[in-house]
Amino acid sequence: MEGIPTALALSLVAGLATAIGGAVVFVRRRPSPMFLASALGFSAGVMIYVSFVELLGIAQDTLTEEVGGAAPWLTMAGFFGGIALIAVIDRLVPASINPHEHGEDDERGERVRARMMRTGMLTAGAIALHNFPEGFAVFLAATQAPEIAVPVVVAVAVHNVPEGIAVAVPVAYATRSAWTGFRYSVLAGLAEPVGALVGLLVLRAFLGPVTMALAFAAVAGIMVFVSLDELLPAAHDFGHHHATVYSLIGGMGVMAGSLALL
Repeated sequence: MEGIPTALALSLVAGLATAIGGAVVFVRRRPSPMFLASALGFSAGVMIYVSFVELLGIAQDTLTEEVGGAAPWLTMAGFFGGIALIAVIDRLVPASINPHEHGEDDERGERVRARMMRTGMLTAGAIALHNFPEGFAVFLAATQAPEIAVPVVVAVAVHNVPEGIAVAVPVAYATRSAWTGFRYSVLAGLAEPVGALVGLLVLRAFLGPVTMALAFAAVAGIMVFVSLDELLPAAHDFGHHHATVYSLIGGMGVMAGSLALL
């Protein structure tokens, strides 16, 4: 059991880096429409890039080692399975609280806030799902290869920062509370040490590489769906198309740089 407390502490540090990104809501207490469009576009860029470049890459590489030629098909199945799951959840949300399924509504501001809250909640859920197996991975690195633990934790922490922005900005706007947005970013990050703890107590003996790979592929699908169905439409609602697109590319660039540290 030597090294386990350190591994859990490192996963906590990596996860709580989302709080650094979430703290942006204290800097912009009254965000302009351009800032909101840019932040949401940036968040979409982060999530799309990490899904296609990191998560699907890990999934396919792992499956190739484990099952050979069936790997592309299983990766595809996991990816579209994740999309199907989140799409079903989306359709099950009652119309009264689903901004995609609204009728007559004179209170545009309230509708926008409802949409932003839903966007923030789904983003928090997607990022928490991403952080859960990531926390397990940090735990394994720290316990099985201590010499690479710190670089891995630094890299994970760096790319958790923009994920914190993705959660905090829409929730803070929807609730008119910077603290609420910040708290949600912290909660999304806490999925990482929880993943490490669950990995230690439960999954380590049962969760094989194939299952982990399929989980990564499914989370990639969920994050892409949330980006396309929630973040980008919400960003365009604020009327700054070019700011959204440039920020999306910027988010991809930031994530690419953080992943290069791995």
